[in-house]
Amino acid sequence: MPFKKLHPSLKEALERLEIESATTFQKNAIPKIKSGANIFGIAPKESGKTTAMIINTIQKLLCKAEGDAPRAISIVENKKEAQELHSKFLEFTKYTDLRVYMGYEELHIDIQKSEIYMGIDILISTPKNLQKLFLTNGVSISQLKIFFVDDADFLIQRKEITSLTTTSESIKKCQYVILAEKLNPKLDRLKDYFMTNSTVIKI
Repeated sequence: MPFKKLHPSLKEALERLEIESATTFQKNAIPKIKSGANIFGIAPKESGKTTAMIINTIQKLLCKAEGDAPRAISIVENKKEAQELHSKFLEFTKYTDLRVYMGYEELHIDIQKSEIYMGIDILISTPKNLQKLFLTNGVSISQLKIFFVDDADFLIQRKEITSLTTTSESIKKCQYVILAEKLNPKLDRLKDYFMTNSTVIKI
């Protein structure tokens, strides 16, 4: 079972949140994401994609704060999605010292830069906002371990996918995970950018 070989703090969080068993997607995806491979996770809504990614991210960061620069970046479509994902992460990190930060276009970039400078572990952002942080030296990627896009179907919008691919050019090495309901041609073309040697997990 994918929930067995987890950090004790994660096991405690799963018990506290009354998550007793893995979904079909989680059974397939968690071990493969844990291996460090680039992954396309394709499954319907309510299949446990986001929870699988949260679990893997926290496990990869060993449930503890470290350094100042983010070690995980999560991309979402907009402010509303950022807030929802931030809340979900906090449910799992409640009794750890992991620092989860949420940035979005409506929040002034100078405020974000000053708050990120204080030290974070997990950064949640929109593609355009992240690109702006990169262009203004507002975030360091020197410690980045994992980069994932939640509900990535929105990337069919040209401006969003361009922001993402441009940002990826600055990242030398990390694991990428794309979560979506369908692997449409635009998402599939990410193999030409940063999703090299990727595995598709489809439920």
